[in-house]
Formats: sequence, structure tokens, C-alpha cells
Amino acid sequence: MEVRNSVYPSEEQMHGFLQPGPEGPIYMVNLLKFKDLAAYEDGRETHLSGKEAYQLYGAGVSQLLKEFGGGVVFSGEVSRLMLGEVENLWDEVAIAMYPSRKAMLKMMMSPTMQEIGLHRAAGLHGQLNIETTTMDFSGLKQA
Repeated sequence: MEVRNSVYPSEEQMHGFLQPGPEGPIYMVNLLKFKDLAAYEDGRETHLSGKEAYQLYGAGVSQLLKEFGGGVVFSGEVSRLMLGEVENLWDEVAIAMYPSRKAMLKMMMSPTMQEIGLHRAAGLHGQLNIETTTMDFSGLKQA
């Protein structure tokens, strides 16, 4: 299995996101890998680490999520790999809930997201974004 972190979705991934998807909430699992030092696309000088730049983005996104009916479900630092193998571990994991794909898209297109997105790009070496939905276990029998 090849793992490739990215900062932006590919054209194919974005096309898939724009297709009809699950009804109701989605949960985005974010596996985050930070740059050692933030690097802004506009060339500005900074002494921020990648993590610090991403934290500026994260603070803004937390507020935006609330405005669009979602929220941060979990956020934590990766401490070790318990099972499996990967060349480089991610630095943090975050799970964000969006009431729908449509709500997420609206948030992504908002002027505020465009403003704070520069901190995300400056801080991230790359990430995996995994779209998930909840499962209904109510009909399962116990063993």
C-alpha cells in the first residue's frame, strides 16, 4: 500500500466529492503531517513552525465548523504506531463533523476559509483526509 500525503485534493478526488454522497453527517478523519518551519506561498518571513501555522488555521476552522452546523469531534497528537507499518507517522489526528457534504463544500468556498487557508498551506507538509459516515449497529445480534 502506497501512502501519499497531499495538501490539496486531486481533480479526481474533488470530482468524487462533488458527486451525490451519503445523506446526513460526514466525519472527516484528518491525518496531519506538519512542516518543520511554516512556508507561506506569498514569501512572507515567519518564525512559525508548521504546527503553529496550522494552529492558526485550526482556530479559524473550529469557528467556521460551528457556523456551518459542524464541529471538531476529536483532535490529538500521534504518539506511536500500534499496528501496521508506515514509513513516517503523522503528527496529529483530527476528526471534524459536517452535517453534509454540501455544508462542507459551502464552508470550503466561504470567504473566511479562503482567508485562513493560507495558514493551512503554510503549515502542512501533507495530510490524508478520509471521509467516513456512521454505522447503525442497532440491528446486530450479540454473539
